Amino acid sequence: MAEMWLNMGPQHPMTHGLWNLRVKVDGETMTEAEPVIGYLHRGWEKITENRKFTQIIPMADRLCYGASMSWSHLYCLTMENLMEVEVPERAKWIRTIVLEAQRIGSHLMWLAALGTDLGSYTVFLYPVRERELFLDLMQNLCGARMTYNYPRIGGVRNDVPANFERDFTRVLNHFEKRLTDYEALCDQSTIFRMRMEDVGYLSAEKAKNLGVTGPNLRGSGVDYDVRRDDPYEMYDQVDWKVCVEKTCDAYARYRVKMDEMRESCNIIRQCIKRMKPGAIRVKPPRTAPKGKTGWAHVEDPRGEGFMYVIGNGDDRPYRLKVRSPIFVTVSAAPEMLVGYKIADVPAIMGSVDMCLGETDR
Repeated sequence: MAEMWLNMGPQHPMTHGLWNLRVKVDGETMTEAEPVIGYLHRGWEKITENRKFTQIIPMADRLCYGASMSWSHLYCLTMENLMEVEVPERAKWIRTIVLEAQRIGSHLMWLAALGTDLGSYTVFLYPVRERELFLDLMQNLCGARMTYNYPRIGGVRNDVPANFERDFTRVLNHFEKRLTDYEALCDQSTIFRMRMEDVGYLSAEKAKNLGVTGPNLRGSGVDYDVRRDDPYEMYDQVDWKVCVEKTCDAYARYRVKMDEMRESCNIIRQCIKRMKPGAIRVKPPRTAPKGKTGWAHVEDPRGEGFMYVIGNGDDRPYRLKVRSPIFVTVSAAPEMLVGYKIADVPAIMGSVDMCLGETDR
């Protein structure tokens, strides 16, 4: 049988965004794969050169609609490094809480999408239901449900609402029970296990060489997490564990994200208990010295996010560079796909948790 190329995208439910996966098949088996991006490119990095430092914060929200708090926080962290700004302790506790709440919200959206990829509408509905509760918490905090514009250079925009601890505790108590339901739906499903286990193999060596980070790297058995290995905010002040799986397949990447949601609940609970009254923001400089550089990296829900900025002597950056975890991870698609069946593509790429907003920028 002659080989032929198939286009899974750019208009395909599997893509979770605007990109194209070209696969060459010999019958039902994939012999080559080529991810094609660029359909969504917005020139984000170039646009920032014509914006004031404060005007870039809501732009960073738009890098990934599923993890907008993570990206605006990374931008503020980068600017604080550039301007040598020390953030108040209370603001650090608040940031850690909302970052982990954002991680849970992002992972829930991923799980919901994975459910539809594998034909389970129930696995879609359940996570979306609980995700609404975390969106409610974010809305009570800052007034927005997806693009928050909450972090600030030097702290956060406003303090937490009066019933913050009560509301968060109620949601976490409810969510941890529901998380057990998700696992029952997936782990006890023969169909789910058959679709996810022993497909999309990515060895630890290949994952490291390709620059894969985050849950996809830890699903390949590599014990690396920026929150622990290069701590920021208050991650070094709480007790938690890095979630790692060693089977290197799509199911391992699924398990890492499920375990991470539990750990996020654990981190949030500790932060709420230890947070004390105090200042939530300091006033940063309006300008940055010309030629001076700043950088930061964080553990985004999808992997290691990195920003690098160069000052221009005024209130705008000379250059601002973004390292997107999925931009790098999607380059590993051929390694994960070749040798498997065309029907395995939704399960394999669904386990990766694609986000094209941060990828194309």
